[in-house]
Amino acid sequence: MTTRGGRDVAAPGGVLPTPGGGAESTHDPAGPAHGPSGPALRRRIGVEIELIAPPGVDRGVLARRVALAAGGAARRVSHTDSEPSLVPGMGHFWHLTPAWEVSDAHGAPVASFVDDITIADDLRREHEEARAGRAAPVTAPGAREPSPDLWRVLSDDPRLLRLVADHSDPAGRFEQSLDAAARLFGTDVQVVGGVRRLRDRAGASIAMAAPLAPGRERPCEIVTAPLTVDHEAALEALLRPASELGFTVPVEAAVHLHVDGAPFRSAHAFANLVRLFGHWRGALHELLDTNPACTRLAPMPPALLTLVEEEAAAWAAVTSGARTGARADADADAEDDDVTTAADDDATTAGGAASAERWHRLQQAAARTGLLKYMDVNLTALLTDSPARDTVEVRILPGSLSASAITARARLVEALLDRCLEEAPLPHPTTAASPAAAVAELRALARTDR
Repeated sequence: MTTRGGRDVAAPGGVLPTPGGGAESTHDPAGPAHGPSGPALRRRIGVEIELIAPPGVDRGVLARRVALAAGGAARRVSHTDSEPSLVPGMGHFWHLTPAWEVSDAHGAPVASFVDDITIADDLRREHEEARAGRAAPVTAPGAREPSPDLWRVLSDDPRLLRLVADHSDPAGRFEQSLDAAARLFGTDVQVVGGVRRLRDRAGASIAMAAPLAPGRERPCEIVTAPLTVDHEAALEALLRPASELGFTVPVEAAVHLHVDGAPFRSAHAFANLVRLFGHWRGALHELLDTNPACTRLAPMPPALLTLVEEEAAAWAAVTSGARTGARADADADAEDDDVTTAADDDATTAGGAASAERWHRLQQAAARTGLLKYMDVNLTALLTDSPARDTVEVRILPGSLSASAITARARLVEALLDRCLEEAPLPHPTTAASPAAAVAELRALARTDR
């Protein structure tokens, strides 16, 4: 069945697997050939799933339910994120919000359950209905009053916020939320109304803590540990209890896939990623049923699309010239076929190390084109040689409570990413004016008719 907007809801059932988050390789050849609903995914994939709890239930309830089923533990932590600022001249604040990390019986990570500030429409609508006297009664299983000790910390400096986080107890009481940090700075916490404020001895603001706004305990982004085998069963183990607790798919929801970035650290693979998510954007949205209400999607920068084509043309000219020269020398000196083969190999790599230099130059140039995290695909990790998390993040899958629906779309993404690894440039769509025809072309590129 589906929720409003055509997003998917899971049916009960499934088993609880161990997520297997420690593999280093992109593919897992030892995994099963098929999952419950189709061919098994082969890549090491981390999945982010945006949900919302019913009134009276928070993301901690789901975390504890998952931990109980896994025979593990749920630990309260702080989640760091940013939010738009209402202060003139200040783009955004950084904040810490209540989150939970779940580990299995062996202590291995299963998933985190965190806030997502983009989930707002459902809460806003419910508040409006409550003011009008049309609020629905709370009937969700496990419903209870939100904890009075769910609070957040805000700062205008992420460095100070990290320092406060290091000296705060995420599971502590709100009344003590900034006390340890205050001792660090040698000052006292000021209480203004319901807000606790921390300043340094010169009066400069460090951070402030406030009770969590009503309803903000309900948005829940499930962030899985990297999955290497039995992806669908692992997702079912997380989504089944969510469905049983009454979680639903919010208006702005999306599902994100994080795949290993290492295979795409070459000029041809990176360029093909840009072509896929740039030239095929409409067909991709149609194929994957992208949620039009998702608020943090954007097309590839035009400058980046131009860059990869210009770079590819320049590289083709260089390698063509090298190949022609190498073959002329080989024809003049060769007495057998082995010399010609060696000349072809040298020309293909344009001197071997040139391919690495080519990638380095493209990487630096791409960083100047306006590429950002909040686009249809997040390629920013590829722009540095030492990212915090070396992944390509595909952000255009729709919100879903169905493990089988998520894995079915992930199979399509995986097949298209396989095509991006080929050296041949990804072609432009020839039927862009017809969405159905463009989707058919895209499926052909993925070599699948699913």
